[in-house]
Amino acid sequence: MAKLMKGDVVDSIVEQTGLSKKDANAAVDAFSATICAALGKGDSVGLIGFGTFEAKKRPARTGRNPQTGAPLKIPAKTVPVFKAGKKLRDATG
Repeated sequence: MAKLMKGDVVDSIVEQTGLSKKDANAAVDAFSATICAALGKGDSVGLIGFGTFEAKKRPARTGRNPQTGAPLKIPAKTVPVFKAGKKLRDATG
């Protein structure tokens, strides 16, 4: 299984759209900045068929240090989550 990096995604966009590499790179940067900004404000971003990006609150909990077994307090925090849409699920299926 190969791992595509940002450059691979940019190259694929160039190939599929005919955009210049500079424009494709700017589009990928704008896409990720838009997702980050929306999640930072607590909004979700849905791309029909692809999936939904959301920010979920994870409550505080007690964990354990794996080396000593001592209990640790893990603070509450907000984490990004992605739910795949039907088209994406079917493509990976």
